[in-house]
Amino acid sequence: MPNREAFIRESIMRDMSEGVMTLGFNGIINYLNPAALSILGYAEEELLHQNFGACFFDREENDAFTQTILEAVYDRGHTFDAIVPYSTPTETKQLRVITSYLTDGGQRIGMIVVLSDMTELTELRDAVKAMERIRTLNGQLELRNKLLSETFGRFLSDEIVRQLLETPDGLSLGGKKRTLTILMSDLRGFTAMSERMDAANLISMLNHYLGEMTEAIQSRGGTIIEFIGDGILAVFGAPVPSDTHAADAIAAAVEMESRMEAVNAWNAARGYPALEMGVGLNTGEVIVGNIGSEKRTKYGVVGSHVNLCGRIESYTVGGQVLIPPLTRALCGAQLEIAQEMTVYPKGVRGELVLSQVTGIGAPYNVAMKAREMRPRTLARPVPVRFHKLDGKHGGAKSYYGGLVAAAPDGAVLDTESALNVFDNIQLEAGGKLFAKVMARTDEGFLLRYTSIPAGYEAWLETEKRGGA
Repeated sequence: MPNREAFIRESIMRDMSEGVMTLGFNGIINYLNPAALSILGYAEEELLHQNFGACFFDREENDAFTQTILEAVYDRGHTFDAIVPYSTPTETKQLRVITSYLTDGGQRIGMIVVLSDMTELTELRDAVKAMERIRTLNGQLELRNKLLSETFGRFLSDEIVRQLLETPDGLSLGGKKRTLTILMSDLRGFTAMSERMDAANLISMLNHYLGEMTEAIQSRGGTIIEFIGDGILAVFGAPVPSDTHAADAIAAAVEMESRMEAVNAWNAARGYPALEMGVGLNTGEVIVGNIGSEKRTKYGVVGSHVNLCGRIESYTVGGQVLIPPLTRALCGAQLEIAQEMTVYPKGVRGELVLSQVTGIGAPYNVAMKAREMRPRTLARPVPVRFHKLDGKHGGAKSYYGGLVAAAPDGAVLDTESALNVFDNIQLEAGGKLFAKVMARTDEGFLLRYTSIPAGYEAWLETEKRGGA
Protein backbone atom coordinates (compact mmCIF):
# COMPACT_ATOMS: atom_id res chain seq x y z
CA MET A 1 0.00 0.00 0.00
CA PRO A 2 2.76 2.54 0.84
CA ASN A 3 4.40 1.76 -2.49
CA ARG A 4 1.11 2.42 -4.28
CA GLU A 5 0.67 5.77 -2.48
CA ALA A 6 4.26 6.73 -3.34
CA PHE A 7 3.60 5.83 -6.95
CA ILE A 8 0.48 8.02 -6.99
CA ARG A 9 2.35 10.93 -5.42
CA GLU A 10 5.16 10.50 -7.93
CA SER A 11 2.69 10.44 -10.84
CA ILE A 12 0.95 13.57 -9.60
CA MET A 13 4.17 15.52 -9.16
CA ARG A 14 5.52 14.34 -12.52
CA ASP A 15 2.45 15.71 -14.29
CA MET A 16 2.30 19.03 -12.40
CA SER A 17 2.97 22.27 -14.31
CA GLU A 18 4.56 23.72 -11.18
CA GLY A 19 8.09 22.70 -10.36
CA VAL A 20 8.70 20.74 -7.18
CA MET A 21 12.12 20.40 -5.55
CA THR A 22 13.00 18.91 -2.19
CA LEU A 23 16.16 19.55 -0.20
CA GLY A 24 17.56 18.24 3.02
CA PHE A 25 18.65 20.62 5.71
CA ASN A 26 22.18 19.80 4.60
CA GLY A 27 21.42 21.55 1.30
CA ILE A 28 21.40 18.40 -0.85
CA ILE A 29 18.75 18.28 -3.58
CA ASN A 30 16.82 15.04 -3.16
CA TYR A 31 14.09 15.38 -5.77
CA LEU A 32 13.04 17.45 -8.82
CA ASN A 33 10.01 16.88 -10.98
CA PRO A 34 10.22 17.47 -14.78
CA ALA A 35 8.59 20.89 -14.45
CA ALA A 36 11.26 22.02 -11.98
CA LEU A 37 14.04 20.93 -14.32
CA SER A 38 12.36 22.72 -17.24
CA ILE A 39 11.85 25.93 -15.25
CA LEU A 40 15.40 25.95 -13.90
CA GLY A 41 16.95 24.97 -17.26
CA TYR A 42 19.00 22.01 -16.01
CA ALA A 43 19.24 18.28 -16.73
CA GLU A 44 18.38 15.96 -13.86
CA GLU A 45 21.95 14.66 -13.50
CA GLU A 46 23.24 18.21 -13.04
CA LEU A 47 21.14 18.83 -9.91
CA LEU A 48 19.86 15.63 -8.36
CA HIS A 49 21.83 14.63 -5.23
CA GLN A 50 24.00 17.74 -5.65
CA ASN A 51 24.56 20.50 -3.13
CA PHE A 52 22.17 23.33 -4.00
CA GLY A 53 24.69 26.07 -3.25
CA ALA A 54 27.40 24.46 -5.36
CA CYS A 55 25.01 24.27 -8.31
CA PHE A 56 23.76 27.86 -8.22
CA PHE A 57 26.42 30.05 -6.54
CA ASP A 58 28.25 30.74 -9.81
CA ARG A 59 25.14 32.41 -11.33
CA GLU A 60 25.31 35.91 -9.87
CA GLU A 61 22.30 37.04 -11.87
CA ASN A 62 20.25 34.53 -9.85
CA ASP A 63 21.39 35.71 -6.42
CA ALA A 64 17.83 36.61 -5.35
CA PHE A 65 16.61 33.10 -6.18
CA THR A 66 19.57 31.39 -4.50
CA GLN A 67 19.30 33.53 -1.37
CA THR A 68 15.59 32.77 -1.01
CA ILE A 69 16.17 28.99 -1.13
CA LEU A 70 19.16 29.05 1.25
CA GLU A 71 17.34 31.21 3.78
CA ALA A 72 14.48 28.70 3.75
CA VAL A 73 16.96 25.86 4.34
CA TYR A 74 18.92 27.49 7.16
CA ASP A 75 16.17 29.55 8.80
CA ARG A 76 13.93 26.69 9.91
CA GLY A 77 11.47 28.96 11.67
CA HIS A 78 10.00 30.57 8.57
CA THR A 79 8.57 29.66 5.22
CA PHE A 80 8.85 31.90 2.18
CA ASP A 81 6.60 33.10 -0.64
CA ALA A 82 8.38 35.44 -3.03
CA ILE A 83 8.58 36.41 -6.69
CA VAL A 84 12.19 36.62 -7.85
CA PRO A 85 13.95 36.97 -11.22
CA TYR A 86 15.64 33.90 -12.62
CA SER A 87 17.84 33.77 -15.72
CA THR A 88 18.64 30.88 -18.01
CA PRO A 89 21.08 31.16 -20.94
CA THR A 90 18.17 32.09 -23.22
CA GLU A 91 15.68 34.11 -21.13
CA THR A 92 14.88 35.81 -17.85
CA LYS A 93 11.85 34.62 -15.94
CA GLN A 94 9.87 35.73 -12.94
CA LEU A 95 9.50 32.79 -10.54
CA ARG A 96 7.17 32.47 -7.62
CA VAL A 97 9.04 30.50 -4.93
CA ILE A 98 6.99 28.90 -2.12
CA THR A 99 8.75 26.91 0.59
CA SER A 100 7.35 24.56 3.21
CA TYR A 101 8.65 21.73 5.38
CA LEU A 102 9.02 18.00 4.70
CA THR A 103 8.09 16.05 7.80
CA ASP A 104 8.46 12.45 8.89
CA GLY A 105 6.66 11.34 12.04
CA GLY A 106 6.17 14.95 13.04
CA GLN A 107 9.82 15.76 12.59
CA ARG A 108 11.02 18.31 10.02
CA ILE A 109 13.51 16.55 7.78
CA GLY A 110 13.89 19.02 4.93
CA MET A 111 12.32 21.61 2.64
CA ILE A 112 9.92 21.35 -0.25
CA VAL A 113 10.08 24.13 -2.81
CA VAL A 114 7.31 24.81 -5.31
CA LEU A 115 8.32 26.86 -8.38
CA SER A 116 5.81 28.63 -10.63
CA ASP A 117 6.76 30.47 -13.80
CA MET A 118 4.93 33.81 -13.38
CA THR A 119 6.62 35.54 -16.31
CA GLU A 120 3.52 35.93 -18.46
CA LEU A 121 1.35 36.97 -15.52
CA THR A 122 4.01 39.42 -14.34
CA GLU A 123 4.36 40.85 -17.82
CA LEU A 124 0.59 41.10 -18.03
CA ARG A 125 0.47 42.80 -14.65
CA ASP A 126 3.27 45.15 -15.70
CA ALA A 127 1.47 45.77 -18.98
CA VAL A 128 -1.69 46.68 -17.11
CA LYS A 129 0.28 49.00 -14.87
CA ALA A 130 2.00 50.40 -17.93
CA MET A 131 -1.31 50.99 -19.63
CA GLU A 132 -2.61 52.72 -16.52
CA ARG A 133 0.54 54.82 -16.46
CA ILE A 134 0.22 55.55 -20.17
CA ARG A 135 -3.39 56.61 -19.68
CA THR A 136 -2.32 58.90 -16.86
CA LEU A 137 0.50 60.37 -18.93
CA ASN A 138 -1.79 60.76 -21.94
CA GLY A 139 -4.25 62.63 -19.76
CA GLN A 140 -1.49 64.90 -18.49
CA LEU A 141 -0.16 65.37 -22.04
CA GLU A 142 -3.64 66.15 -23.35
CA LEU A 143 -4.10 68.72 -20.56
CA ARG A 144 -0.66 70.17 -21.26
CA ASN A 145 -1.34 70.44 -24.99
CA LYS A 146 -4.73 71.98 -24.30
CA LEU A 147 -3.15 74.58 -22.04
CA LEU A 148 -0.44 75.22 -24.62
CA SER A 149 -2.99 75.50 -27.40
CA GLU A 150 -5.26 77.79 -25.42
CA THR A 151 -2.41 79.98 -24.19
CA PHE A 152 -0.02 79.83 -27.16
CA GLY A 153 -3.02 79.87 -29.50
CA ARG A 154 -3.84 83.37 -28.38
CA PHE A 155 -0.71 84.43 -30.20
CA LEU A 156 -0.41 81.89 -33.02
CA SER A 157 -2.78 80.47 -35.57
CA ASP A 158 -4.12 76.94 -35.06
CA GLU A 159 -1.88 75.70 -37.89
CA ILE A 160 1.26 77.05 -36.23
CA VAL A 161 0.31 75.69 -32.80
CA ARG A 162 -0.16 72.23 -34.32
CA GLN A 163 3.24 72.39 -35.98
CA LEU A 164 4.99 73.46 -32.79
CA LEU A 165 3.33 70.69 -30.78
CA GLU A 166 3.83 67.97 -33.39
CA THR A 167 7.46 68.81 -34.24
CA PRO A 168 9.85 67.05 -31.81
CA ASP A 169 12.04 70.12 -31.37
CA GLY A 170 9.25 72.61 -31.95
CA LEU A 171 9.37 74.03 -28.43
CA SER A 172 13.10 73.64 -27.76
CA LEU A 173 15.34 76.62 -27.14
CA GLY A 174 17.21 78.03 -30.09
CA GLY A 175 16.75 80.15 -33.18
CA LYS A 176 17.33 80.24 -36.92
CA LYS A 177 18.22 82.97 -39.36
CA ARG A 178 15.33 83.67 -41.68
CA THR A 179 14.23 86.43 -44.02
CA LEU A 180 10.72 87.48 -43.07
CA THR A 181 8.51 90.55 -42.69
CA ILE A 182 8.03 92.23 -39.34
CA LEU A 183 4.95 94.24 -38.35
CA MET A 184 4.75 96.77 -35.52
CA SER A 185 1.68 98.77 -34.60
CA ASP A 186 1.00 101.34 -31.93
CA LEU A 187 -1.96 103.41 -30.77
CA ARG A 188 -1.47 107.14 -30.92
CA GLY A 189 -1.84 108.95 -27.60
CA PHE A 190 -2.68 105.84 -25.64
CA THR A 191 -0.43 106.72 -22.69
CA ALA A 192 -2.16 110.05 -22.16
CA MET A 193 -5.55 108.41 -22.69
CA SER A 194 -4.82 105.78 -20.05
CA GLU A 195 -4.19 108.48 -17.45
CA ARG A 196 -7.75 109.81 -17.67
CA MET A 197 -9.76 106.59 -18.20
CA ASP A 198 -11.18 104.23 -15.62
CA ALA A 199 -8.97 101.13 -15.44
CA ALA A 200 -11.78 98.64 -16.15
CA ASN A 201 -12.99 100.64 -19.16
CA LEU A 202 -9.45 101.02 -20.45
CA ILE A 203 -8.81 97.26 -20.33
CA SER A 204 -12.17 96.53 -21.93
CA MET A 205 -11.41 98.92 -24.78
CA LEU A 206 -7.86 97.63 -25.20
CA ASN A 207 -8.90 93.97 -25.20
CA HIS A 208 -11.54 94.57 -27.87
CA TYR A 209 -9.05 96.46 -30.02
CA LEU A 210 -6.35 93.78 -29.64
CA GLY A 211 -8.89 91.06 -30.42
CA GLU A 212 -9.78 92.71 -33.75
CA MET A 213 -6.12 93.23 -34.63
CA THR A 214 -5.25 89.64 -33.71
CA GLU A 215 -7.88 88.31 -36.11
CA ALA A 216 -6.54 90.51 -38.90
CA ILE A 217 -2.96 89.31 -38.35
CA GLN A 218 -3.69 85.62 -37.90
CA SER A 219 -6.06 85.51 -40.89
CA ARG A 220 -3.03 86.36 -43.05
CA GLY A 221 -0.73 83.77 -41.44
CA GLY A 222 1.01 86.17 -39.09
CA THR A 223 2.55 85.18 -35.76
CA ILE A 224 2.05 87.61 -32.88
CA ILE A 225 5.27 87.72 -30.90
CA GLU A 226 3.96 89.90 -28.10
CA PHE A 227 1.65 92.70 -27.03
CA ILE A 228 3.64 95.62 -25.63
CA GLY A 229 0.93 97.56 -23.84
CA ASP A 230 -1.11 98.92 -26.74
CA GLY A 231 1.58 97.94 -29.26
CA ILE A 232 1.78 94.73 -31.30
CA LEU A 233 4.87 92.96 -32.63
CA ALA A 234 4.17 90.26 -35.24
CA VAL A 235 6.10 88.41 -37.94
CA PHE A 236 5.12 86.84 -41.24
CA GLY A 237 7.09 83.89 -42.60
CA ALA A 238 7.81 82.16 -39.27
CA PRO A 239 7.63 79.67 -37.73
CA VAL A 240 5.93 78.37 -40.89
CA PRO A 241 8.00 79.54 -43.91
CA SER A 242 6.13 81.49 -46.58
CA ASP A 243 7.08 82.88 -49.98
CA THR A 244 4.37 85.55 -49.66
CA HIS A 245 5.29 86.95 -46.25
CA ALA A 246 5.72 90.53 -47.51
CA ALA A 247 2.34 90.63 -49.27
CA ASP A 248 0.66 88.84 -46.35
CA ALA A 249 2.02 91.41 -43.91
CA ILE A 250 0.90 94.37 -46.05
CA ALA A 251 -2.58 92.87 -46.43
CA ALA A 252 -2.79 92.35 -42.68
CA ALA A 253 -1.67 95.91 -41.96
CA VAL A 254 -4.22 97.43 -44.37
CA GLU A 255 -6.96 95.23 -42.91
CA MET A 256 -5.97 96.30 -39.40
CA GLU A 257 -6.43 99.95 -40.40
CA SER A 258 -9.71 99.18 -42.18
CA ARG A 259 -11.05 97.57 -38.98
CA MET A 260 -10.45 100.72 -36.94
CA GLU A 261 -13.73 102.25 -38.10
CA ALA A 262 -15.69 99.35 -36.58
CA VAL A 263 -13.48 99.43 -33.47
CA ASN A 264 -14.25 103.11 -32.93
CA ALA A 265 -17.98 102.56 -33.54
CA TRP A 266 -17.85 99.96 -30.75
CA ASN A 267 -15.97 102.45 -28.56
CA ALA A 268 -18.44 105.25 -29.25
CA ALA A 269 -21.40 103.05 -28.27
CA ARG A 270 -19.80 102.65 -24.83
CA GLY A 271 -18.62 106.19 -24.36
CA TYR A 272 -14.97 105.32 -25.02
CA PRO A 273 -12.67 107.63 -26.99
CA ALA A 274 -11.75 107.03 -30.63
CA LEU A 275 -8.46 105.26 -31.30
CA GLU A 276 -5.87 105.87 -34.00
CA MET A 277 -3.19 103.39 -34.96
CA GLY A 278 -0.02 103.52 -37.03
CA VAL A 279 1.57 100.43 -38.59
CA GLY A 280 5.16 100.01 -39.76
CA LEU A 281 6.56 97.05 -41.71
CA ASN A 282 10.08 95.93 -42.53
CA THR A 283 11.57 92.94 -44.35
CA GLY A 284 15.00 91.46 -43.68
CA GLU A 285 17.05 88.65 -42.17
CA VAL A 286 16.51 88.15 -38.45
CA ILE A 287 16.98 85.41 -35.86
CA VAL A 288 13.69 83.83 -34.89
CA GLY A 289 13.00 81.03 -32.43
CA ASN A 290 12.41 80.14 -28.79
CA ILE A 291 14.30 82.56 -26.59
CA GLY A 292 14.78 82.46 -22.84
CA SER A 293 15.62 79.83 -20.24
CA GLU A 294 14.38 76.35 -19.43
CA LYS A 295 11.96 77.87 -16.91
CA ARG A 296 10.61 80.71 -19.02
CA THR A 297 10.61 80.75 -22.81
CA LYS A 298 8.94 82.82 -25.49
CA TYR A 299 8.87 82.64 -29.24
CA GLY A 300 10.80 85.75 -30.26
CA VAL A 301 12.61 87.59 -32.99
CA VAL A 302 15.82 89.64 -32.75
CA GLY A 303 18.03 91.56 -35.14
CA SER A 304 18.70 94.99 -36.59
CA HIS A 305 15.70 94.72 -38.91
CA VAL A 306 13.41 94.46 -35.89
CA ASN A 307 14.84 97.73 -34.58
CA LEU A 308 14.42 99.34 -37.99
CA CYS A 309 10.78 98.25 -38.09
CA GLY A 310 10.24 100.07 -34.80
CA ARG A 311 11.76 103.23 -36.27
CA ILE A 312 9.59 102.97 -39.39
CA GLU A 313 6.51 102.63 -37.18
CA SER A 314 7.56 105.74 -35.25
CA TYR A 315 7.20 107.81 -38.45
CA THR A 316 3.54 106.87 -38.82
CA VAL A 317 0.53 108.83 -37.66
CA GLY A 318 -2.91 107.40 -37.03
CA GLY A 319 -4.32 105.63 -40.07
CA GLN A 320 -0.96 105.15 -41.80
CA VAL A 321 0.81 102.02 -43.03
CA LEU A 322 4.44 102.62 -44.00
CA ILE A 323 6.68 100.12 -45.80
CA PRO A 324 10.33 100.27 -46.97
CA PRO A 325 11.55 99.50 -50.54
CA LEU A 326 12.38 95.79 -49.97
CA THR A 327 8.95 95.01 -48.56
CA ARG A 328 7.37 96.78 -51.53
CA ALA A 329 9.61 94.96 -54.02
CA LEU A 330 8.85 91.52 -52.56
CA CYS A 331 5.11 92.10 -52.37
CA GLY A 332 4.18 90.92 -55.85
CA ALA A 333 0.61 92.24 -55.58
CA GLN A 334 -0.63 95.58 -56.89
CA LEU A 335 -0.38 98.29 -54.23
CA GLU A 336 -2.19 101.57 -53.75
CA ILE A 337 0.39 104.14 -52.67
CA ALA A 338 -0.87 107.43 -51.23
CA GLN A 339 2.54 109.08 -50.95
CA GLU A 340 6.24 108.50 -50.49
CA MET A 341 8.45 110.13 -47.90
CA THR A 342 12.18 110.22 -47.35
CA VAL A 343 13.47 109.66 -43.83
CA TYR A 344 16.85 109.27 -42.17
CA PRO A 345 16.39 106.71 -39.36
CA LYS A 346 19.10 106.01 -36.84
CA GLY A 347 21.21 102.98 -37.70
CA VAL A 348 20.65 103.35 -41.46
CA ARG A 349 23.27 104.81 -43.75
CA GLY A 350 21.78 107.44 -45.97
CA GLU A 351 18.12 107.99 -46.70
CA LEU A 352 15.21 105.55 -46.64
CA VAL A 353 12.17 106.05 -48.86
CA LEU A 354 8.95 104.90 -47.19
CA SER A 355 5.71 104.25 -49.05
CA GLN A 356 2.32 104.88 -47.47
CA VAL A 357 0.08 101.98 -48.50
CA THR A 358 -3.70 102.37 -48.59
CA GLY A 359 -4.65 99.18 -50.45
CA ILE A 360 -3.46 95.90 -51.94
CA GLY A 361 -4.92 94.09 -54.96
CA ALA A 362 -5.57 90.45 -55.86
CA PRO A 363 -5.60 87.97 -54.29
CA TYR A 364 -6.12 90.08 -51.16
CA ASN A 365 -8.25 92.99 -52.42
CA VAL A 366 -8.13 94.96 -49.18
CA ALA A 367 -8.27 98.74 -48.95
CA MET A 368 -8.70 101.39 -46.29
CA LYS A 369 -10.58 104.66 -46.47
CA ALA A 370 -8.34 107.52 -47.52
CA ARG A 371 -7.95 110.23 -44.91
CA GLU A 372 -7.32 113.79 -45.93
CA MET A 373 -6.59 116.49 -43.39
CA ARG A 374 -7.65 120.01 -44.45
CA PRO A 375 -7.03 122.58 -41.72
CA ARG A 376 -9.19 125.68 -42.09
CA THR A 377 -7.51 129.07 -41.84
CA LEU A 378 -8.32 130.85 -38.58
CA ALA A 379 -9.41 134.48 -38.44
CA ARG A 380 -6.47 135.22 -36.17
CA PRO A 381 -3.48 133.13 -35.05
CA VAL A 382 -3.95 131.31 -31.74
CA PRO A 383 -0.82 131.64 -29.59
CA VAL A 384 0.51 128.37 -28.27
CA ARG A 385 3.47 127.12 -26.25
CA PHE A 386 5.07 123.75 -27.13
CA HIS A 387 7.95 121.38 -26.31
CA LYS A 388 9.97 119.13 -28.54
CA LEU A 389 9.76 115.45 -27.62
CA ASP A 390 12.65 113.06 -27.20
CA GLY A 391 10.94 109.71 -27.50
CA LYS A 392 7.80 110.16 -25.40
CA HIS A 393 9.29 112.73 -23.04
CA GLY A 394 9.15 116.47 -23.47
CA GLY A 395 12.19 118.68 -23.03
CA ALA A 396 12.34 121.43 -20.44
CA LYS A 397 12.75 124.19 -23.00
CA SER A 398 9.58 125.94 -24.17
CA TYR A 399 8.98 127.18 -27.72
CA TYR A 400 6.30 129.54 -28.95
CA GLY A 401 4.25 129.93 -32.07
CA GLY A 402 0.72 130.35 -33.32
CA LEU A 403 -1.89 128.07 -34.86
CA VAL A 404 -2.92 129.71 -38.15
CA ALA A 405 -5.21 126.88 -39.34
CA ALA A 406 -6.94 124.02 -37.57
CA ALA A 407 -8.81 120.78 -38.23
CA PRO A 408 -10.23 118.18 -35.82
CA ASP A 409 -7.10 116.07 -36.23
CA GLY A 410 -4.39 118.60 -37.02
CA ALA A 411 -3.29 122.19 -37.50
CA VAL A 412 -0.76 124.50 -39.13
CA LEU A 413 1.78 125.94 -36.71
CA ASP A 414 3.63 129.15 -37.53
CA THR A 415 6.84 129.40 -35.51
CA GLU A 416 10.35 130.72 -35.86
CA SER A 417 11.65 127.70 -33.93
CA ALA A 418 13.54 125.07 -35.90
CA LEU A 419 11.39 122.03 -36.59
CA ASN A 420 11.96 119.06 -38.88
CA VAL A 421 9.51 116.82 -40.65
CA PHE A 422 8.57 113.85 -38.40
CA ASP A 423 9.49 115.72 -35.22
CA ASN A 424 7.15 114.97 -32.34
CA ILE A 425 6.00 117.88 -30.21
CA GLN A 426 3.69 118.48 -27.26
CA LEU A 427 1.52 121.60 -27.25
CA GLU A 428 -0.19 123.23 -24.28
CA ALA A 429 -3.67 123.39 -25.79
CA GLY A 430 -6.44 122.63 -23.34
CA GLY A 431 -4.14 120.02 -21.83
CA LYS A 432 -1.25 118.08 -23.27
CA LEU A 433 -1.80 117.82 -27.03
CA PHE A 434 0.68 115.61 -28.91
CA ALA A 435 1.43 116.08 -32.60
CA LYS A 436 3.82 115.06 -35.37
CA VAL A 437 5.25 117.45 -37.95
CA MET A 438 4.09 116.14 -41.32
CA ALA A 439 5.34 118.77 -43.76
CA ARG A 440 6.51 122.36 -44.15
CA THR A 441 4.17 124.66 -46.06
CA ASP A 442 4.16 128.33 -46.98
CA GLU A 443 1.94 129.04 -43.97
CA GLY A 444 4.00 127.03 -41.47
CA PHE A 445 4.39 123.44 -40.25
CA LEU A 446 1.55 121.01 -40.92
CA LEU A 447 0.84 119.08 -37.73
CA ARG A 448 -1.03 115.82 -37.36
CA TYR A 449 -2.41 115.30 -33.87
CA THR A 450 -1.52 111.99 -32.25
CA SER A 451 -3.26 112.57 -28.89
CA ILE A 452 -5.94 115.16 -28.22
CA PRO A 453 -6.84 116.17 -24.65
CA ALA A 454 -10.48 116.39 -23.61
CA GLY A 455 -10.24 120.16 -23.17
CA TYR A 456 -8.80 120.94 -26.61
CA GLU A 457 -12.00 121.95 -28.43
CA ALA A 458 -13.17 124.28 -25.64
CA TRP A 459 -9.69 125.80 -25.43
CA LEU A 460 -9.53 126.40 -29.17
CA GLU A 461 -12.97 128.07 -29.26
CA THR A 462 -12.01 130.32 -26.39
CA GLU A 463 -8.67 131.27 -27.95
CA LYS A 464 -10.30 131.98 -31.34
CA ARG A 465 -12.47 134.58 -29.58
CA GLY A 466 -9.41 136.26 -28.22
CA GLY A 467 -9.26 134.42 -24.90
CA ALA A 468 -12.54 135.90 -23.63
